[in-house]
Amino acid sequence: MVVFRLGRIRAPQGPGMVLLLPFIDSWQRVDLRTRAFNVPPCKLTCKDGALVSVGADVQFRIWDPVLSVMMVKDLNSATRMTAQNAMTKTLLKKQLREIQMEKLKIGDQLLLEINDMTKSWGLEVDRVELTVEAVLQAPQDAPSLPGLDSAIQQLALHFFGAGSSGHTPVAAEKDTMEMVNEVEGSLPPASNPSSTSNGGAKKRPTVEELLAAMELFLSEALVSQVQACYQFNILLPNSAHSTYFIDLTTGSGKIGRGVPDCSPDVVLEMTEADLLALFSGELKPLGAYMSGRLKVKGDLNLAMKMELLLKAME
Repeated sequence: MVVFRLGRIRAPQGPGMVLLLPFIDSWQRVDLRTRAFNVPPCKLTCKDGALVSVGADVQFRIWDPVLSVMMVKDLNSATRMTAQNAMTKTLLKKQLREIQMEKLKIGDQLLLEINDMTKSWGLEVDRVELTVEAVLQAPQDAPSLPGLDSAIQQLALHFFGAGSSGHTPVAAEKDTMEMVNEVEGSLPPASNPSSTSNGGAKKRPTVEELLAAMELFLSEALVSQVQACYQFNILLPNSAHSTYFIDLTTGSGKIGRGVPDCSPDVVLEMTEADLLALFSGELKPLGAYMSGRLKVKGDLNLAMKMELLLKAME
């Protein structure tokens, strides 16, 4: 409790019983416990032209109750505004890839910037965690795929077959790459009659055929390494939805149609045409993710473990 006696501040009182003189003392109670608030998602244009919706969760505490009362009138509003301004100023200088893959580093940077401004208020920020709500517009100039090493690009490349079947992606002069079909790539090219019919045109597999091919490579060893459940929400041409799953949590694993018995750790959403286009090389994985045609929900670290299944199919 901060007490003013005849307008002059006294040393902080409490916790416990505090003696106040009526008509002479005025007081203000200060909560010293750690509190939290969220910065509402706001639309920002990144350095590379991408439009994203980003928010933040902030934890703070008051370490000097006297300063918190004397230096600022509305401490909560001032802290919220400071955090939002610092977040906006910092993210405008970042590219989309940096925001997605360096959220912890950016959060630490924001923590230092906010503390520089709020330390004179007797307030200390303990944690800042960025939350990327959605990518509303892809970057205007997407970087070249071979030079990227972030988890998002690795997920797209590994999950959709680039480098998973022993064939090396061929980079052209521009940002292009050759996508290898996982089902056909696992067969000897010289003895695959289905890939050389009608002038060498390859037959595009269905979603069921792709998942059936993966089922042949499930094992208890793979399950012990992955320990995750994946759900695929596929939008069909008739606007209906089809759901598939790969459960690598128990036994030898399971692949099937419908919702898994357990709660999925990662959910991937796309249209059937986009899925087949990704496997055939007509659509770039990075472009699909950045444009919102491929949506990944859940733990990206667990999503990256899909690479273990793809390596088993080599």
